[in-house]
Amino acid sequence: MNLQKELDTAIGAALLAGEKIMEVYRKDFTICYKDDQSPVTDADLQANNIILEVLTKAFPEDGMLSEEVADDSSRFVRKRCWVVDPLDGTKEFIKKNGEFSVSIGLVDEGVVVLGVIYIPVRKRLYYAVQGEGAFRRESNGECVSLSVSDRTRPFNLLISRSHPSKRTVNLLTAMAEDILSVTEMGSAIKGCLIAEGLYDVYYNFGHSMKWDTCAMECIVHEAGGMMRRLDDAPIDYQEKETKNYGFYIVNRLSNRIDLTKI
Repeated sequence: MNLQKELDTAIGAALLAGEKIMEVYRKDFTICYKDDQSPVTDADLQANNIILEVLTKAFPEDGMLSEEVADDSSRFVRKRCWVVDPLDGTKEFIKKNGEFSVSIGLVDEGVVVLGVIYIPVRKRLYYAVQGEGAFRRESNGECVSLSVSDRTRPFNLLISRSHPSKRTVNLLTAMAEDILSVTEMGSAIKGCLIAEGLYDVYYNFGHSMKWDTCAMECIVHEAGGMMRRLDDAPIDYQEKETKNYGFYIVNRLSNRIDLTKI
């Protein structure tokens, strides 16, 4: 499966969206709230328009699932579907801590085959294509292959900065002897850091969305890691439900946590 055009197009869209996001980031901006009380800014909306315009022009036959566009049934009659979070980590964007990213994934008949994540503040790009490995590209063009660490317990644990949960607190207590370090981080950056071997484990016990996980999943898997729902089943990108009810990422199967203990 040759996805070079798809990869080049997704990277181009992510970089353009990142430029627009940084334009907004550097000045005062308005914060609005959706029906679910999640925040949205001009950066979210403008980045979304840029990405969807680029992808739709290049691949008019593909379906689209984006955080900033109402979902409809059209994606279910398409062989492929782009899954887009134009600004993953809006809360971090608002805090201006730099921990936000652009996330673009491609699903082909239910299988995640491509993932692109761009961190605008760092000008750092992560990407992967099914069967071709995962990579990180710096602003100077340097490109390195990614691989999860071979660390087993004690492991380096990532937790969400803006979405704490009681089960995460329980995990920290119950697994204290198995944890080498704990770091808070926002957005899909967490999956990228595990893919490049800096951290090893992340458990999300709350509600995330398909656009939060799609691109990250491809990068994690191609780097040799494992990403699953909390019940160990694969995340289903063909189901009508766009929510994920928890998931985990581990560098090694042996680092998977027995949830009955927490």
